[in-house]
Amino acid sequence: MDNYEILRDKMVNTQLITRGISSFPVLDAMRNVPRHKYVPESLQDYAYDDCPLPIGLDQTISQPYIVAFMTEQINPAPGMKILEIGTGSGYQTAVLAYFNCDVFSIEYVEELAIEATKALAPLANVTVKHGNGYEGLPEEAPFDAIIVTAAPDIIPKKLVEQLKNGGKMIVPVGDIHSTQWLKLITKTDYKIAIKELLPVRFVPMVE
Repeated sequence: MDNYEILRDKMVNTQLITRGISSFPVLDAMRNVPRHKYVPESLQDYAYDDCPLPIGLDQTISQPYIVAFMTEQINPAPGMKILEIGTGSGYQTAVLAYFNCDVFSIEYVEELAIEATKALAPLANVTVKHGNGYEGLPEEAPFDAIIVTAAPDIIPKKLVEQLKNGGKMIVPVGDIHSTQWLKLITKTDYKIAIKELLPVRFVPMVE
């Protein structure tokens, strides 16, 4: 094992398993996706620390636990079509792609979309688009799951509409100056159920 593999293994054992992440596929993905490749070179030594990290342009890469938790909640499986809102550096995207899903990711900041496209280029099952996450991607809908990595003030209606019946969406909701809640939306028989999971802090979702 190289040093980064050792650090990833330690991250999984001390940050994820101890906090209740129990899905073997999720733990496997977190052990194998190289988070250090999705942070600025100057911060690579901190890539497996228990914290978010800045990636420039007032954006961040989420804490590993939050990435694992959100991934576990939507339960990715091979062949699923997943929409991600907020590509950022591409780390969460790469974690989803590890499950052999078809991942479509929208990034509002054009420069980040360009850099993430380069970083994710080796992954044939990923499509990155620059655009407004509130609009979703209607031409590819419906989606088996939607994961939102920036916080809107309210749950975006158009994203709910693009969720497949039987699908799940996880999204942090709330103003940056107040408590944000990570919410799980489940669509069953075309009815929506919303469950509050835990308080979080994400950058605001913009349009």
